[in-house]
Amino acid sequence: MASAAPTAARADIVDVELILAVDVSLSMSPGELAIQRDGYAAALTSQQVIDAIRDGVHGKIAITYVEWAGVTVQNIVVPWTIVSNHEEAQAFAEKLTLHPPNSARRTSISGALTFAGDMFAESPHRGMKRVVDISGDGPNNQGGLVVPARDALVEQGITINGLPLMTTGGYSSVYDLANLDLYYQNCVIGGPGAFMIPVNDWDQFPEAVRRKLVLELAGGQPTHAHIVPAVTRDSTDCEVGEKMWRDRSWMWDNR
Repeated sequence: MASAAPTAARADIVDVELILAVDVSLSMSPGELAIQRDGYAAALTSQQVIDAIRDGVHGKIAITYVEWAGVTVQNIVVPWTIVSNHEEAQAFAEKLTLHPPNSARRTSISGALTFAGDMFAESPHRGMKRVVDISGDGPNNQGGLVVPARDALVEQGITINGLPLMTTGGYSSVYDLANLDLYYQNCVIGGPGAFMIPVNDWDQFPEAVRRKLVLELAGGQPTHAHIVPAVTRDSTDCEVGEKMWRDRSWMWDNR
């Protein structure tokens, strides 16, 4: 206990600790994976995002970029980094493009959220707000159930925002979910001020990321028709991904 106080005193206080958790499951084509990284790089270096960072109480954030797929696949592409100006944002963005992303099997949103919780626990920074910004193109189908994983973070005061990718340009899959936006709204996002922005076409992705980051960093409330706040609806089956995976043999035989 004696060592805890000095460690806390040395913690770098920031306005937001932000984890960008990005889906790289096999349903994503190489082109789509590149669009994701390029979209985040462009958003982080946009003037609107830089202004949102500077307008914070401390004028700086701590941010990290993680790619995830199955329950054991979480790759930290850029570790925790302080960003307070355009130069630091540009350096972060350049690290995103150093190496091409690698895709992997399955989709474990619960695994990504649990990993995010561990990253917050081990962060050398202390944010006035902690946010997981999670994107994905399908429901949870591996690892623990998504709702308990979400609730575990929400109980710690962590906000989970979503970017459901409801696009049709990549690899088709028997695991596609037509109402992925409702799934994210009711099963994935949560916490103070949580919201999501559905992406229906890859052309929308860079702008959606930029708008999402500005809201997260500036602490604004969702106001646009395509920005959806968290709600609770019992009608959504939050285990639909697990059921689709269990029934995969039947689907393959009847495609």
